[in-house]
Amino acid sequence: MPFGGFKQSGIGREGGVEGLAPFLETKTILLDGMPSQI
Repeated sequence: MPFGGFKQSGIGREGGVEGLAPFLETKTILLDGMPSQI
């Protein structure tokens, strides 16, 4: 994931992972009866 860029390209240096956090969610699935996070 790019963190830099020139002018209006990329997500900029301020965006980063914190900028994506509102769009992400954690899901739990079961594999062989054991909980795992994806």
